[in-house]
Amino acid sequence: MQDELIQNLREALKLSPQNIPLRLTLAEALLNNKLIQEAEAEYKVVLEAEPQNIQAKAGLAKIYFAQEKYSTAIVILEDVIELKPNDVSLLMLLSKALLRNEESSKAIDYYKQALQLNPSLLDDELDQYFRKPAMPQGEVEELLNSIEQEVRDMERPTINFDDVGGMTKVKEEIRIKIIQPLLHPELYKAYGKKVGGGILLYGPPGCGKTHLARATAGQINASFISVGIHDVLDMWSGQSERKLHELFELARRRTPCVLFFDEIDALGASRSDMRHSSSKTLINQFLTEMDGLDSSNDGVLILGATNAPWHLDAAFRRPGRFDRIVFVQPPDVEGRNSILKILLKEKPVDNIDYNALAKQTSDFSGADLRAVIDVTIEEKLRESFEKGIPQPIRTKDLLASLKQVKPSTKEWFNTARNYALYANDSGLYDEILEYLKIKK
Repeated sequence: MQDELIQNLREALKLSPQNIPLRLTLAEALLNNKLIQEAEAEYKVVLEAEPQNIQAKAGLAKIYFAQEKYSTAIVILEDVIELKPNDVSLLMLLSKALLRNEESSKAIDYYKQALQLNPSLLDDELDQYFRKPAMPQGEVEELLNSIEQEVRDMERPTINFDDVGGMTKVKEEIRIKIIQPLLHPELYKAYGKKVGGGILLYGPPGCGKTHLARATAGQINASFISVGIHDVLDMWSGQSERKLHELFELARRRTPCVLFFDEIDALGASRSDMRHSSSKTLINQFLTEMDGLDSSNDGVLILGATNAPWHLDAAFRRPGRFDRIVFVQPPDVEGRNSILKILLKEKPVDNIDYNALAKQTSDFSGADLRAVIDVTIEEKLRESFEKGIPQPIRTKDLLASLKQVKPSTKEWFNTARNYALYANDSGLYDEILEYLKIKK
């Protein structure tokens, strides 16, 4: 029956090829029949005639989602939702695409919007990830124990600064702020200064902020607690604040301890941008915990990482909180050289010219360099299967792989440049201008 419908629609389009509603009906029928590529072609024909056709854009987004092209689907859906902000099905699809693209902080925002429009919504994937039953007030200790169990495996990192390529300036900032106070606590106490505090690491994604935080804990043999947004955010009122408090309490019990918040802008976004009072309450709880008003944070070393410092509430940058803001830029030539050596360590290599590779990878992040090596390894594996023995990685192999990987940092700098030029009254982003060689 469905095949007959599609055939009839095709015949009708032959007689009326400019009929947009008819072509959209065909595209929907093809999509429902899982003829993905054919549906994609029809939607694209519509968009050539009407570039802003919402139905065609939404259809393409569904196709790209089905093809696991989540980044492309996200771009289209965000555009469509601006025009149809109350379309629950599109909000749910965008939330799922963001979740699968590892952008969980944005995913929960769109999921909450969908639930506000329709509280009875059910989706197994999203519900399993985001919605949790409310916890009775008397189960706080149980919550603490479960959190402690979750972080136990990463309690003492085995890596240190030797495992971090480049970042000389950033490491020095951390030594001054974190390592020296722990090595010489008596000097700090003599001046009445507490051992602890916070450093905010910001910069393009993939440049090693999380890796550096873990190495910092390993450098001083401290406990390490990594906190993602879903370790804190909860669908139920009051639960997020309670979780955040218990994470700080756990860190206070394990001093010296590095408490690391990834995607901290998702938890500490500017309160002026907040639409919901519950989000503002969570920010206030975060600030209270950082200040250590009710409990001492002595020996708790707080590191935060963000790709978007301009979205972080200014209150986080006051003295005693994140009073050191450190720009983690893409690695320089020396840093790229070191990263490549670390990534290729213990792999079968043959006379690698690290200097040549480092010079050819300007603007590459550490993650980009890893991608280059992954592409190379996949090719060498094919050769090894054919020849029956492991084939060594050579310089020419890596240079060939460079053509398939583009630096991911440029898009970030396009955004950061605007903030550095036009929203930089405090000079916070001067290092971005310095890196881009732009004079103020």
